[in-house]
Amino acid sequence: MRLDKYLKVSRLIKRRTVANEACDAGRVMINGKVARASANVKQGDVITIQFGNKEVKAEVLDVQETVKKDEAKELFRYL
Repeated sequence: MRLDKYLKVSRLIKRRTVANEACDAGRVMINGKVARASANVKQGDVITIQFGNKEVKAEVLDVQETVKKDEAKELFRYL
């Protein structure tokens, strides 16, 4: 699954366009490498997102195309 879509589906970032902009600005990394919005996300990847001076790290537990709001938390685990 594309990185920008995963960020939206998992609700780490609320909108796909915002996720796309964050990737273009180089604020999203997969396994320590700066990732583009089209990068492929798979189970076990560690996603790091820079929000200003705050950093959020999450491990991908599952990849699904669609998920209900209350089940979105099961797609990742904060590190």
